[in-house]
Amino acid sequence: MSKKIRTEAVDYLFDAILSLQDKEECYTFFEDICTINELLSLSQRFEVAKMLREKKTYLEIAEKTGASTATISRVNRSLNYGNDGYDMVFRRLESKKEN
Repeated sequence: MSKKIRTEAVDYLFDAILSLQDKEECYTFFEDICTINELLSLSQRFEVAKMLREKKTYLEIAEKTGASTATISRVNRSLNYGNDGYDMVFRRLESKKEN
């Protein structure tokens, strides 16, 4: 993990996020802390990651999500060389879906 983001302020933010109890609380909190565009950008990146894991092409992803090839490439780099955060979350979501 990058030491650049490991600060007391980021720890406090993550503690706040971990305190959220359901999707409705997430909507309430994230609508206050993020602009609509920031939230839509985050969800777009997450959708791009999902589609990359499904082996979709850049063209298919760009058409469905509206993401630029630069964004798709950045997400792809995170999937291939990042901290495996996307994979961790996708495994948990898939496991939850199966149960």
